[in-house]
Amino acid sequence: MMTDVVKHSSGPTLPEPDQPSVEASDPAGARSGTGTGTVEPTAAARIVQIRERIDEIDNALISLWQERAALSQEVGVTRMASGGTRLVLSREREILERFRGALGADGTQLALLLLRAGRGPL
Repeated sequence: MMTDVVKHSSGPTLPEPDQPSVEASDPAGARSGTGTGTVEPTAAARIVQIRERIDEIDNALISLWQERAALSQEVGVTRMASGGTRLVLSREREILERFRGALGADGTQLALLLLRAGRGPL
């Protein structure tokens, strides 16, 4: 069995009760969400190492995201308190272009999310 989700026209549902789950047919967890997707020990160990590094990167990204949002909010509050505008569109365009140039279309989407996190929705 390739998946634990059975698609129906109404959307994904759990497997039928008489059908074994991946975990039941694969007690080592090789194909389960908590496993590595392989039973080969060297590959499994390497996957664990890589995932540990991915988790470290994710934690750093989350921390940096939160710091960036807080700083951006501080800029906005400071600018408005001094009689400035809520937004500086040229700055937003600069950020969008930087991310698009480095990451392509996904970079644009990421930059839009970052900008919204710092200033709120338009």
